[in-house]
Amino acid sequence: MTPTSYSVTFQLPDATRRTVAAGPDEPILAAARRHGLALPSRCEQGWDLACAARIVEGELDHRHARRYYAEDAAAGYALICVARARSNAVLRTHQSNAMRRHREAHGLPTPKAVGVSRAIAREA
Repeated sequence: MTPTSYSVTFQLPDATRRTVAAGPDEPILAAARRHGLALPSRCEQGWDLACAARIVEGELDHRHARRYYAEDAAAGYALICVARARSNAVLRTHQSNAMRRHREAHGLPTPKAVGVSRAIAREA
């Protein structure tokens, strides 16, 4: 039996943590927004890296992503605009720049940073 929701905790750049409930068929970003949490995003298709996060704990499903690679999963990156929780999870947000460097180091496609939101610009 599939749980009705999973607990997803976001570690934000200012060191605060926010936990939301995410349904098993709900994109994690949508769950965050439903709970009033504003996180960076742009394409909402799993194509660019604006919504990138690091998976600290938990399992996510990326089958709806347009561009997500085995190397991304192995390095612990997530595209939360399309990822669905498959367990309770802890995610470190605002990882667009780090994921971009990871992709460049592995010769993977890296979308251009056109129209980057202010939320991404605050990355550490």
